[in-house]
Amino acid sequence: MMMTHLHSKRNARGVAAVEFGLVLVPLLLLVCGVAEFGRAIYQYDIMTKATRDSARYLSQYAPDDPTYPTAQAQCLAVYGNTACSGTALVSGLTTSMVVVCDRVNSSGCPGGQYGNVITYDGSSAPAGTINLVEVKITGFAYSPVQSFIRASGITFSDIATVMRQVL
Repeated sequence: MMMTHLHSKRNARGVAAVEFGLVLVPLLLLVCGVAEFGRAIYQYDIMTKATRDSARYLSQYAPDDPTYPTAQAQCLAVYGNTACSGTALVSGLTTSMVVVCDRVNSSGCPGGQYGNVITYDGSSAPAGTINLVEVKITGFAYSPVQSFIRASGITFSDIATVMRQVL
């Protein structure tokens, strides 16, 4: 009788090991998927903040100013500085993906109005006009860390920030 009891404990440990082996693979896939999703959200957030910083930088300039710093704003969105030095904030992000639209040049933003936009003060009567600047990142393709996750074909939608610009 004692032998049977020991034998069943050993069998139970073996069954537990087999069950753990069966559950381990889906569990690891789930953990890796959650980590990749978190990384994608993190990259999206970095690029959102980068467009915000770049639009804030351009909002200080008039778009018809001869020293209008479009290239520096693109560098700010990609590298976090206006000198285009260092590594990109997000791997795979380039200055060609950064589009700047304002009242002088809105070719990269079809359908947008950026100059002399009418504002209202709460009533139905117009209060004045403002100019807007938009900085957007377009065509960024996400690349996963884990090669077994086939998410390399995922392209983020446009990430854009619009701010008021000096007249």
